Amino acid sequence: MSAAALAPPEEFKRPESVLVVVYTHDCQTLLLERAWPVFWQSVTGSLEWPDEMPAQAARRELFEETGISSEGGWRDWHLARSFHILPEYRYLYGPGIVDNVEHLFSLELPAPCEVRLDPAEHNRSRWLDLAQAVDSVWSWTNRAGLEQVAAELV
Repeated sequence: MSAAALAPPEEFKRPESVLVVVYTHDCQTLLLERAWPVFWQSVTGSLEWPDEMPAQAARRELFEETGISSEGGWRDWHLARSFHILPEYRYLYGPGIVDNVEHLFSLELPAPCEVRLDPAEHNRSRWLDLAQAVDSVWSWTNRAGLEQVAAELV
C-alpha cells in the first residue's frame, strides 16, 4: 500500500516539510520574519498531498515565499530531521500526528537579492551573516541547517 493511501485526508497538513537555506558565497543568508507567530526563519513549508517530492516542495516554497526562482545552485543535503509539532498546531495535521519530518535543502545565489513577500505569511526579509542568522532563528532544525551550510563555506 502506498504512503498516500495511508495518509490522513488532504484537509490536514502533510507532516513532512522542507527547510531551504538561501545563501551567498560570502556567507550572507536570507531570513524571513513570520507574520504570526512572529519569529525569524529560513524558507520553510509543507509538502503537498498526495505525492509531492521534497525537491519539488523546496523550489515551490522558495518561489511562493520569496519570488526567487533558480535552476542552478541547489543542494539536496539528503538529510531529514524529525521534530515534535507544538501542541497548539497539531490540529492542523490530523488525529495522532505529533511529529514532522523536515528535509534540508540549500540554494547558493551570486549575491543578495530583493524578495517578494506575501504579507499574510511574512512581515519582512533580511540578509544576515550566517553566524548572526544562527542566533536569530527560533527553530533548532533551522539553526542546525544554517550551521551545516556555514561549515561548508569555511
